[in-house]
Amino acid sequence: MDPIQNPFAPGAGTPPPALSGRQDLLEQVRIAIGRTQLRRPTKGFIAVGLRGVGKTVLLREALSMATDAKFLTCFVEAHEHKRLGELLVPHLRRLLLDLDRIGRLAAEVKRGLRVLKSFLSGLKVTYGDAELALDIDPEAGAADSGDLEADLSELFSAIGRAAKARDVPIALFIDEIQYLGQKDLGALIMALHRCTQERLPILLIAAGLPQMAGLAGHAKSYAERMFDFPPLDALSRDDADRAVLTPAEAQEVLVTQDGLDAIHDAAKGYPYFIQEWAYHAWNAAPGPRIDRSVVAAASPSALKRLDEGFFRVRFDRLTPREKHYVRAMASLGSGPWRAGEIAERLAVKPTSLAPLRGILIGKGLIYSPRHGDTAFTVPMFDDFLRRLMPDWAPPSVSS
Repeated sequence: MDPIQNPFAPGAGTPPPALSGRQDLLEQVRIAIGRTQLRRPTKGFIAVGLRGVGKTVLLREALSMATDAKFLTCFVEAHEHKRLGELLVPHLRRLLLDLDRIGRLAAEVKRGLRVLKSFLSGLKVTYGDAELALDIDPEAGAADSGDLEADLSELFSAIGRAAKARDVPIALFIDEIQYLGQKDLGALIMALHRCTQERLPILLIAAGLPQMAGLAGHAKSYAERMFDFPPLDALSRDDADRAVLTPAEAQEVLVTQDGLDAIHDAAKGYPYFIQEWAYHAWNAAPGPRIDRSVVAAASPSALKRLDEGFFRVRFDRLTPREKHYVRAMASLGSGPWRAGEIAERLAVKPTSLAPLRGILIGKGLIYSPRHGDTAFTVPMFDDFLRRLMPDWAPPSVSS
């Protein structure tokens, strides 16, 4: 079939042709947006799940909903090597300037800009090659103490008051939120808590890896009362089939039952993998029919692209010791794995692996689904490692 007409869209954050199985979560977003508009108490929203389950797609859909509802919005992707202030300030500056342009002079908007100037003076944030600047005097004594928790709360309060004065709500979107350090995450939660206490129209909608709920609770004990943490998992069988059938039928392409079975067996219901296998099956089909034989013919291409992109980019970020650790995990079969099992496989004491495990959690490659357990945040990563390093052997065997 014509690859130009291929409706399937495997990619990082690329919207699928049919957003299947996420209606309940989008309804949650709709309610949070509506309550924020009415200035009613609203919990923030942090979706959690493994890689490839569609967290970024969901955030982008929520962003579109907030924009349609006349919110001012900003979308931030957290980064393990950037502090929260560096990430937020360019966006907060733009929000305040947008508020300033909406109408006639508003004292709360001008104060918000002055408070941001005070906050900036402590951060010395740059954007590109130029230092961010505001042609306005700072607000003396506001958000300039050098204490991030106090200063960010003061800044969010000033921005929230400016938004309230303009009668325009704000939605802040943060992807990969698990990369915020504990201090930064605590400051963000505290700032949003103050906005809630003052009934200011600022809503957080975010997404992160499964450990996010625990990280938020460690940062601030009241986080669980401020946010919902809806889980995003693999799609149900019906929803997984619908993700394939809806776009195929729209172009009068038949996907047989055994073709659907083959895609589901390969992708295990994960939205990104479904798109990958359906995309390659479309390109491999000789005519407008996708059955098991077509999926089988397409599978080597789908796996090759996943191995060279989705999986490999994460593996290549690891040091040799980290690669050894994750390969030991994969050699044990399907996870999760107990810390003692991994240590035994590597012929070392469990306590000696704790720092390495912490680094891999910080890099977002593994997490602890339960106390003492370890699992990959990337579905089927263990299969990839066994394909990549088929001759790997633990030290006790190789020595």
